[in-house]
Amino acid sequence: MAYDNGSVGGGVKDLYGEDSATEDQLITPWSFSVASGSTLLRDPRYNKGLAFTEKERDAHYVRGLLPPAVFTQDLQEKRLMHNLRQYDVPLHRYIALMDLQERNERLFYKVLIENVEELLPVVYTPTVGEACQKYGSIFRRPQGLYISLKEKGKILEVLKNWPEKTIQVIVVTDGERILGLGDLGCQGMGIPVGKLSLYTALGGVRPSSCLPITIDVGTNNEKLLNDEFYIGLRQKRATGKEYAELLDEFMHAVKQNYGEKILVQFEDFANHNAFNLLDKYSSSHLVFNDDIQGTASVVLAGLLASLKLIGGTLADQTFLFLGAGEAGTGIAELIALEISKQTKAPVEETRKKIWLVDSKGLIVSSRLQSLQHFKKSWAHEHEPVKELLDAVKAIKPTVLIGSSGVGKTFTKEVVEIMASLNKKPLILALSNPTSQSECTAEEAYTWSKGKAIFASGSPFDHVEYEGKVFVPGQANNAYIFPGFGLGLIISGAIRVRDEMLLAASEALAAQVSQENYDKGLIYPPFTNIRKISANIAASVAAKTYELGLASHLPQPKDLVKYAESCMYSPSYRSYR
Repeated sequence: MAYDNGSVGGGVKDLYGEDSATEDQLITPWSFSVASGSTLLRDPRYNKGLAFTEKERDAHYVRGLLPPAVFTQDLQEKRLMHNLRQYDVPLHRYIALMDLQERNERLFYKVLIENVEELLPVVYTPTVGEACQKYGSIFRRPQGLYISLKEKGKILEVLKNWPEKTIQVIVVTDGERILGLGDLGCQGMGIPVGKLSLYTALGGVRPSSCLPITIDVGTNNEKLLNDEFYIGLRQKRATGKEYAELLDEFMHAVKQNYGEKILVQFEDFANHNAFNLLDKYSSSHLVFNDDIQGTASVVLAGLLASLKLIGGTLADQTFLFLGAGEAGTGIAELIALEISKQTKAPVEETRKKIWLVDSKGLIVSSRLQSLQHFKKSWAHEHEPVKELLDAVKAIKPTVLIGSSGVGKTFTKEVVEIMASLNKKPLILALSNPTSQSECTAEEAYTWSKGKAIFASGSPFDHVEYEGKVFVPGQANNAYIFPGFGLGLIISGAIRVRDEMLLAASEALAAQVSQENYDKGLIYPPFTNIRKISANIAASVAAKTYELGLASHLPQPKDLVKYAESCMYSPSYRSYR
């Protein structure tokens, strides 16, 4: 049969030569995207599954591509939760949720928002930690942007490859210090993906304006380098000039591509890089480090709320930290700033109420020469003390905070001494995931004979002790960063300042009700998280306007209402 070169048998034009090409000939992967038929069902942003109405099925050519039943979104959510609860292994739930996100975006967020307390430990700590460890094996489809040393010199072009153009928040990691799990290299992508799903679910930031990024400069994790399924660069981590140049190119490209108001959240960088990046870019970019500033803000909120239970002011307390990394020093600095704000005393003075213990013991002035720069301001006059137990005896803290990343360090003796020193000792075991927690909720309540007020970084179940039920609080950054980010976005902030973090802490503490206090809680329940986020966003935005760092003018009259009106809703839209 004769036919011209532009068509194949049956009169179907083969415009791009795909059918007439042999397998070893090069073809161009052309694609036309019209949201109808199977294309519509494969687009996670518009797909509604069985929720397409009869009318929509006809109008959009999906009749026959779906079973005849029509489900409401609520029924779909009910079915999904039923299915998720069948999984015994949390990682299987994580994979099922990620598959849902790839398939039906609105249903994913609806399920997450409506069942936030149950699903938060799945999409965030502790399960996300295991997901990162196994990311090479469970990797399905890229969920963010990977920028490696191979992209040096062309990062701006790589950013332009991302399909969305109106990005408002980037969460970026280099995978060197994932939770308490260490260097997971390129597999750290699970963290930015998880954080940004919480930006949407808890803070109402539109999913299309969120961009997860992993910067791959190699890994020092031998196990990953020898793993045939590892998805990243197989080389030792780049450091020094090579590392700094790549990050610098990245930060400039981000601003060039997305403008002055793009929020860049640094996530799970190792201590030295985390502090350097924050110092270097906080004056030129809108940057926020969740491990340093988010953790500090959420812990300060818990401390402010706990004063209702333990009495006195923040300045009356004595603080002892186990762990003097980015989380510990970040929290300590924010506490010192808040005391300074309340008492008008200089921050150099208020730091003296706060003591830190690192791997070598209590940080004291005789160690000044050998200390890393971010620990120097915490070196107070005191004789050297090696062990935590001895430090507790010497300092007599009212508040004990763990941010060491080392589990089981708040021993029975430590908790008993805290209970003997204080009527209501405040014990915060903040290290993640659960296996790295300094002590469990049960240990804190039992060893203190029910006196302790306890909160942790990862979730713990309720504890019954001598007939009384104790509900442990969770000092989870997810209380702060989604609302904080929303506040920066709605005000058009161009820089982050410590005063905004204090405003976020005070707003969160104000959300704790008497009913929560009666249960020994120092954080409000996550069930109200969108309302909490709106209030935090309003406080952060108000402070941004006050500091003259807002570009969204004029200032809306009612910032809480405005924040709520800006929040993404996961409810299905009707298609015409």
